Amino acid sequence: QVQLVESGGGLVQAGGSLRLSCAASGRLGTWYRMAWSRQAPGKEREFVAAISSSGTQTTYADSVKGRFTITRDNAKNTVFLQMISLKPEDTAVYYCATGSGSWASLRANDYDYWGQGTQVTVAS
Repeated sequence: QVQLVESGGGLVQAGGSLRLSCAASGRLGTWYRMAWSRQAPGKEREFVAAISSSGTQTTYADSVKGRFTITRDNAKNTVFLQMISLKPEDTAVYYCATGSGSWASLRANDYDYWGQGTQVTVAS
C-alpha cells in the first residue's frame, strides 16, 4: 500500500500564490510517476500537472500552463505544486496521485493511489 498526504492548501486572494506538498510513503516502486489533480464543486476531476519518476519531464493542463510548476524531491518522496497568479477558477480540492511508471502522464488510468486532498480557495 501507498499513502499520500497533501498539505499547503488554504485561502488566498486572486493573483496570490500557494505551494502544495504531498508526502508519499509505503510500498513505492523504483519508478513512480506523480501528479496533481483538482476537483471543483459540480465539475469533473481535472489533472493539472504531472512529473516523471526522475523529475526531468513535466506536463501541464492548458488551464494552468505558465502559472503552476510541479517538482519532486525523490530523497524525501515528496512532490510539490507551486501555484502563482491564482484565479478564482483555480478554487478546488487538490489531490496528489502516484502510479507505477517512468513518464509524466495526465491520464487518470496511469495512477493507482490518491491522497485525501487539500482545499484551495481563491477569493476574487
